[in-house]
Amino acid sequence: MAEGTTTPHAGPVESLIEVIGLTKRFGSAADTPPVLEDVSFAVRAGEVVALLGKSGSGKSTLLRCMAGLLAPSAGEVRYRGERLTGTNPGTAMVFQTFALLPWLTVRQNVELGLEAKGVSAADRRVLAEEAIDLVGLDGFEDAYPKELSGGMRQRVGFARALVVTPEVLLMDEPFSGLDVLTAENLRGELMELWESDEFPIRAIVLVTHNIDEAILLADRVLILGSSPGRIVFELSIGLARPRDRDGAEFRALVEQIYSVMTGRPADVAVRPAAAPVATPGTHPLPYASVDALSGFAEILATSGPESLGELATDLRLDFRDLLPLVEALTLLGFADVADGRVTLSAEGRDFASADIQMSKQIFARAAIERAPLVGLIVGALEKTPSRALRWGFFADVLGGSFDEAETDRQLDIATDWGRYAELFAYDADHDEFVADPDRAAAQVAGVP
Repeated sequence: MAEGTTTPHAGPVESLIEVIGLTKRFGSAADTPPVLEDVSFAVRAGEVVALLGKSGSGKSTLLRCMAGLLAPSAGEVRYRGERLTGTNPGTAMVFQTFALLPWLTVRQNVELGLEAKGVSAADRRVLAEEAIDLVGLDGFEDAYPKELSGGMRQRVGFARALVVTPEVLLMDEPFSGLDVLTAENLRGELMELWESDEFPIRAIVLVTHNIDEAILLADRVLILGSSPGRIVFELSIGLARPRDRDGAEFRALVEQIYSVMTGRPADVAVRPAAAPVATPGTHPLPYASVDALSGFAEILATSGPESLGELATDLRLDFRDLLPLVEALTLLGFADVADGRVTLSAEGRDFASADIQMSKQIFARAAIERAPLVGLIVGALEKTPSRALRWGFFADVLGGSFDEAETDRQLDIATDWGRYAELFAYDADHDEFVADPDRAAAQVAGVP
């Protein structure tokens, strides 16, 4: 636990969950790129662990493997020394989307897990009301989800997890769907419960994109790299609770994590020898629209090199909003990041300052050369006599690297980038990409 903190969870260090050499693929072929590769760590009694990483780093997949909802492709997960072969009996999960059944009352939603365990109706009612009271929802037992605010619905999710008295509470971005004030209030309440005698949980594992949230809540932060996901850095948070996010020590930790997540540690920078060429699977497109990229580049051109922590504060952006913009500019060669500071390259300054037509040409050239999915779509369309290919063709190509939702997101981003650069069009009526006959192919190739 953090120095200066005393809680009922203190005591002999005891590993509750162990993740050992875990690798996870979402495809049957042996050469399918893994989402997670060789991940190992332990969750000990008395600690809150945050899993922090970029989108696509496998954080939620890892959490589901720990819960026994997904089976590893290699390696294993152990609970109290026993290898999992099904769902983890010592965990319960809180989801981002509340996952409440709208036709059931608060009490009935909370009782679901107990009912699945065969607990009698009378005992279910007593235990559910105790959990509802613990999270501050007493008086709302007979309300339906539609009658509750977002914060109240997430409290129901907490109560449903707590009522089955798990040893480890797994939380998948539980505050990300809430407004800022509600999320802040719930984080504070969770920490109050964690340090109280009433809380039955012995450890918490939290998936988050939010650096401030990780430092506010966790005793230990594990940072995952991407493509494939693996732990690249572990940070112990030595701050007493409650934590002051405006304090110098807190801000120093924020800057340290920004630096790690935007840097290229030597042990993860080397690509596998079998795949030296950048592909859509090894270099996915960040979730950044061209409008957002253009605006961000203009801000950087005006402000000059600035730390990511300062940018996030000045622009009122959290990590999940800022990092994709930085990643996209870096992928396109428009910016460099070193020691947690982002600086526009000469090409990036040209992109930020040029008029709209010249900006499109600069963006088009960079996207074809450095954004593998955009280059794939352009190249495939040029080689097709009809100059058109269906969305499903590219979805199938990406299916070996991403799940269905991520495949759709990747193609959505590629469509936005390709349309802006006038590299190709998308015909929604026929669900197909079409080579743009007016695209500036000659200019992109450097021909007048």
